[in-house]
Amino acid sequence: METPENEVFRDSIGTIDEDGKRKWVFPKKPSGPLYEKRKLVSYFLLAFLLAAPFIKINGNQFLLFNILERRFNIFGFPFWPQDFYLFVVSMLIGVIFITLFTVGFGRVFCGWICPQTIFLEMVFRRIEYWIDGDRNKQMRLARQKWDAEKIKKRLLKWFIFLVISFLIANVFLAYLIGGDKLLKYITEGPFEHTSTLIPLLIFTAVFYFVFAWFREQVCIIACPYGRLQGVLLDNKSIVVAYDYKRGEAESGRKKFRKNEDREALGHGDCIDCSQCVNVCPTGIDIRNGTQLECVNCTACIDECDHIMESINLPKGLIRFASEDEIEKKEPFKMTARMKGYMAVLTILIGILAGMLLLRSDVEARILRLPGQLYEHKDNDIISNVYTFKLVNKTSREIDDLTFKLRGWDGDIHIVSTSETFIVEPQGIAEGTLFIELKQSDLSGDKNDIMIDLYSKDELIETTSVTFMGPRSFN
Repeated sequence: METPENEVFRDSIGTIDEDGKRKWVFPKKPSGPLYEKRKLVSYFLLAFLLAAPFIKINGNQFLLFNILERRFNIFGFPFWPQDFYLFVVSMLIGVIFITLFTVGFGRVFCGWICPQTIFLEMVFRRIEYWIDGDRNKQMRLARQKWDAEKIKKRLLKWFIFLVISFLIANVFLAYLIGGDKLLKYITEGPFEHTSTLIPLLIFTAVFYFVFAWFREQVCIIACPYGRLQGVLLDNKSIVVAYDYKRGEAESGRKKFRKNEDREALGHGDCIDCSQCVNVCPTGIDIRNGTQLECVNCTACIDECDHIMESINLPKGLIRFASEDEIEKKEPFKMTARMKGYMAVLTILIGILAGMLLLRSDVEARILRLPGQLYEHKDNDIISNVYTFKLVNKTSREIDDLTFKLRGWDGDIHIVSTSETFIVEPQGIAEGTLFIELKQSDLSGDKNDIMIDLYSKDELIETTSVTFMGPRSFN
């Protein structure tokens, strides 16, 4: 049975032609209430993204992911390698939250929050609309010979894209090495820091490739999140959906004709104008159902509402809706799966909050010196030698640090000129210390000892060690 010419059903990817080659997407410039709201969200997130590496809370960079030096700041909280468990719990919370959001509302994250979409749609495409014009002008320019006009527009666009890609690479670098260090490198000159300049140029080339050429292929081919959508969505998920019941009716969609009684002829409200396809940034036809390529950007909703308004039909032919709402007129309600994800998310957030409250500003680690047992001293004193390592997780100097035994009558001697010392902001202090106890106080050859770390008169950390003594024979 042959498919009618006006019924082209989805049997291929919208960005690949019949020969299997890349079909360039020329989306129409979107407009409408949802697009205006998306612009506000996008510009807010862009401002946050650009400012976050240079915002400080209590002296800590707001967001920092310094992999080489193993230093991380999340919302102003510094995380060290010793805090990796906190980082893992935070990532699990992020994954569960996105999963829950996807189960309930589809791929809205991709269309409204994802940096890839925001940069492409709100920065690079808007520059393209300004230089090349809207959809029809872009298509005409693409077919045009390489004359003076085309060369001028292409060079201008490519140059601006390259400059923006370079700026994005600098911001990305600030997240990795720190905003202060980036500003220092800029003032000192890039050629003074070639080891940083080379990765910066590589990042620039990658961003330019993604936003100037690869574009929507990131969402369609490279991003794993789109593939997860097929597993996470169900008939109750709210997504950008075409109301096929209303749009197709009994006789299917049909081009609009003035003064024609479409209802009497059995035709649906869809007038087959294809504007929802033309405005789609990934080149799909939303009328073919939910697709992995749909990023829920809502451009098709605005465009369809505008068309419906112009022909005096109700808006909402394409809208946020679930399959059950369209098919069975069932309103949205929480499913057991969503409640399960919410329970897990609540538990993880509670665990993380508890861990952060119990997390100390200074981490102390005291270990026995390898290969050493114990030493007999005068007056029946047993001495053990240890190495200590203190990590200051704050951005302030911690001074007048002293070690004290808890519940034992003994002494701690630090191998230095003073029994007190300081730890620099976000610094590490290392050294050696001796613990001396009376043999008569020991119970056997191994004794667990608690050691308190004080800053002036304030207890800031407690750790435990094993104290070795002579084995008793009864």
